[in-house]
Amino acid sequence: MKRILDVVLSALALLVLSMPMLLIALLIRWDSPGGALFVQRRVGRHLVPFDIYKFRTMHHRRADEIDPLVEGVIDSEHARITRIGRVLRATSLDELPQLLNVLKGDMSLVGPRPVLIEQVEAVPARYLNRFSVRPGLTGLAQVRGRRSLGWLQQLELDCHYAERVSIGLDLRLMLATVHVVLTFKDIYGGTEQNWRQYRNGRCRHDVEESK
Repeated sequence: MKRILDVVLSALALLVLSMPMLLIALLIRWDSPGGALFVQRRVGRHLVPFDIYKFRTMHHRRADEIDPLVEGVIDSEHARITRIGRVLRATSLDELPQLLNVLKGDMSLVGPRPVLIEQVEAVPARYLNRFSVRPGLTGLAQVRGRRSLGWLQQLELDCHYAERVSIGLDLRLMLATVHVVLTFKDIYGGTEQNWRQYRNGRCRHDVEESK
């Protein structure tokens, strides 16, 4: 039933939003050089990698110019974010192309957000259950605080969802997501508790333990 709901709703959404999405793509191309879509490798259900689609919100840079282990965006004033990108991020419209991922079966409408390949090593073994379900456009962590949550708090909520997944819960989270998006809450988070800080702290701990 969850998969049927995903297919029906994502197909309807793509049909209804096709013209607005085309307009967004044209605005992105007009605003800065580069393609309208941003494709990135993420990790999905059962740790299987897939390509995620997003509207591009940053000035184009070559992949070898970016180090995902040290570089992050913590506010809308980051130099790499385009003018159109600020609006897309604030309204979460940059996530709309992921409806294609839902239709393909890479993702679900509701589930833990898909992580970067580099983030997997920052997921403690007790939280690997988050990978037992398809990643989602939105999820429990997104309605409970989004980026304002610490890395381990996000993982805890991801696992909580994976253990209690149901159609009823999905519908409630979809409705809650509308409120979160319309209030522009918790779009960015600080660096103190993000996955990079957790990973770097754990690495330092491992080095000290090995001495």
